[in-house]
Amino acid sequence: MSQSPTKGKAHMVCHNCKIEAKKSGKDRKGNQRFRCAQCRKTFQELQEKPLDNMRIPMEKAEMCLQLLLEGMSIRSIQRITGLHQKTILDLMVLAGDRCRQLMKDRIKGIAVKDVEADEIWGFVGMKKMTRLYKQIDNPMVGDAYTFVGIERNTKLILAWHLGDRDTPNTEAFTEKLNHATSGRFQLTTDGLATYPDAISYSLGTRVDYAQLIKVYAHGDREGEQKYSPPEVVETVSKPIIGNPDPRRICTSIIERSNLSMRTSIRRLTRLTNAFSKKWENLHAMLSLYFCWYNFCRIHSSIRCTPAMESGLTGHVWTLRELLAA
Repeated sequence: MSQSPTKGKAHMVCHNCKIEAKKSGKDRKGNQRFRCAQCRKTFQELQEKPLDNMRIPMEKAEMCLQLLLEGMSIRSIQRITGLHQKTILDLMVLAGDRCRQLMKDRIKGIAVKDVEADEIWGFVGMKKMTRLYKQIDNPMVGDAYTFVGIERNTKLILAWHLGDRDTPNTEAFTEKLNHATSGRFQLTTDGLATYPDAISYSLGTRVDYAQLIKVYAHGDREGEQKYSPPEVVETVSKPIIGNPDPRRICTSIIERSNLSMRTSIRRLTRLTNAFSKKWENLHAMLSLYFCWYNFCRIHSSIRCTPAMESGLTGHVWTLRELLAA
């Protein structure tokens, strides 16, 4: 147990009366207590709570988060660390909330040149067809697509959004992309029909936009949701807005990023029972992953973190720094 910061202090200022208080014994954990001579209340010095009201050691919290980011399931982490699964989930949600705010505060107005965007499929509770079969009217259950925008050169995740592949969610994603970027840039997406109008509305005045449309052997993109997606027989480049450079119409970087997501996030691994049971938990894990990817993970192609390559920071962050930021 680390030494209390109050040890060695003979006097403290009362939180209520703002006058000097004297030592008055210790609590059962050895922390020094003080008593105010005026109001007669006892208290101890306020201590920092890096994990709010969670009382697990910071080292174990970092270990849990690292294991989550290495593709381990909740119950696997429970067996390794000895922490209860609810404690692990609470820690994940806490870290996710802080990472979401950090991304919102730090990733804004970034000067970019070449952006790729795509969606990666997952589900919460059950797949869409099962939900329809059971006639469950709950938008937080079923297919869940993660929209992701990445800068092709710096590998920085600029924006992401969790939702269905429909117009409102596409517009929400493009608005986040607009908030995260500045200046004119080239943007490439897949052939999702809701992209052109949403991008025209949110980014139309400052993008050269093109779609890279995949033609599948069976003519059905829904096969991508299966374990073995259908064969891609052709790709068609389709300029939509401005004057996109044909040589830079590409989605290879974002598709490789999708593979890293499925590898690092157990909830997105196919053919397992590790899928998310709650929408909030999936959202929290995605928040944690994208923030960790930007600030903590060294990318092999640029030999530093995407945040360093973008000039947002000068060093590789630790998970403890993410939680404290």
